[in-house]
Amino acid sequence: MAGSWGCPHEIDDLCTKVNHLRCDPGMKGCVLHGRFVFANDEKNDRLRQKQARDAAAGGAGADDSAPAD
Repeated sequence: MAGSWGCPHEIDDLCTKVNHLRCDPGMKGCVLHGRFVFANDEKNDRLRQKQARDAAAGGAGADDSAPAD
């Protein structure tokens, strides 16, 4: 993977954290999985599940920009 960010788990384009599979940022098992929004929508499932749980639990992580009464 080329770019300005380097993952410490990537060695020779393989992920040492995910069974030495080819590095694919955001894949299941990746340290980025569920933490960031990706252009590939399939990688955003975990993030959406987390947001739904937070909303169901009373809005934890909800929009805090609304003024308090």
